[in-house]
Amino acid sequence: MSAPAKKSSLFTPRTVLPVLAALLALLIWVARSHASFDWRPLAHQLRAVSLQLVLLACGLSYSGYLLRAWRWSVLLAPLHRSSLLELLPSQLIGFTLVGLFGRFADLGRPYLVARRTGTTVASQLAVYSIERAFDLASAAILFSTTLAFAPRNMPHHEAFARAGAVSLAATLFLAAFALALRFAGEWTAATTERVLRPLSPTLASSVAMQIRSFSHGLRIVSTFGEFVSALGISLLIWMAIALFYLISAHAFLASPPLATLSFAATMLLLASGLGGSLVQLPVLGWFTQIAVYAAALHGFFNVPLETASACGAVILVVGNIIVVPAGLIAARIQGISLRDAAASSSTC
Repeated sequence: MSAPAKKSSLFTPRTVLPVLAALLALLIWVARSHASFDWRPLAHQLRAVSLQLVLLACGLSYSGYLLRAWRWSVLLAPLHRSSLLELLPSQLIGFTLVGLFGRFADLGRPYLVARRTGTTVASQLAVYSIERAFDLASAAILFSTTLAFAPRNMPHHEAFARAGAVSLAATLFLAAFALALRFAGEWTAATTERVLRPLSPTLASSVAMQIRSFSHGLRIVSTFGEFVSALGISLLIWMAIALFYLISAHAFLASPPLATLSFAATMLLLASGLGGSLVQLPVLGWFTQIAVYAAALHGFFNVPLETASACGAVILVVGNIIVVPAGLIAARIQGISLRDAAASSSTC
């Protein structure tokens, strides 16, 4: 396994922290200057939150990491036999990296699993690519089925129904695309490269290489039983995620719009959160993520901005920060430096 490349030295505390401090100061100034925001209701809402429901949401969040370790063991089975408990520390440490260092550190999990199991990073990147595909498909299935059958008396029902129909169409497209890559990956890559080459030979080669890599990753799932197992676990993961969003909102007992939020309404909040997390910066990403949740709750369900921000903060902690203590303990036990793991993820 190669040592981290020199370019990872760009992401050191000495270079990143001043930038983050400046961005955070700018964000606070903009919020104070251009938004009518009262901090006292925010503190009041946080004090009124049901601790029991928040703890239940945290339990669901941790169950997702267990399920992810189980799914990784299923996907890895054709290459290497591993148990859930063997792979769980890598998942906890990997998501701790994302929580602390931002989305670019997500590739730390393939690196950590490769180190743990003695396999190659390339093989784990293939598992990671197919894991992403199952995540995307499972989320689309959950969104489409829930939103398409949203109750007619729900506010913005037409918007919900349209979102469900679009999500269902996207699900079918992704399924067809995945099947094409699984059984005709080389042909798909060659055709795509031929179509794009007149526009940009570099882009054409890059896209074709990505298609071939993804097609190779799909071949990891070699039997129908493995496919069904991985899809079933993926659906459980996303059901757990949706439930912890729902329970986190219901924890705000003093806010009727949140305490009575429906499962279908939670899908829009979850979709907003996923969009906001695609490009997540270290630390600063916490505040932008809270802002995304608050905007969705305020815009879709007329939740007061202060209460919506408090709910967004709870969802952020449950979904992104609560894993950090377990990840730090796992890293300490295994003798792993989080900084080195984050640097290695940028070279994967």
